[in-house]
Amino acid sequence: MNWFFNIALYVIVWWVTLFAVLPWGVKPANESDQGHDAGAPAHPHLLAKAIITSIIALVLWYVIRFGLLWELARIRTETYG
Repeated sequence: MNWFFNIALYVIVWWVTLFAVLPWGVKPANESDQGHDAGAPAHPHLLAKAIITSIIALVLWYVIRFGLLWELARIRTETYG
């Protein structure tokens, strides 16, 4: 596996993990706030969620990479034709 594949794999895992982490701890904003969407969170804590996402994605990336290196899962690299 080359460096490009590893970076692409991490980016994909990071984005999927981000969408799984975003709903954690969301509380709706107060009804009295003017100019805000009713479904918008009061305090989204995006920096904390980005850090948590990075840590979880790193662990998942290592697990996936370990599985690929030890051939627990396979990705075909042959070309046909």
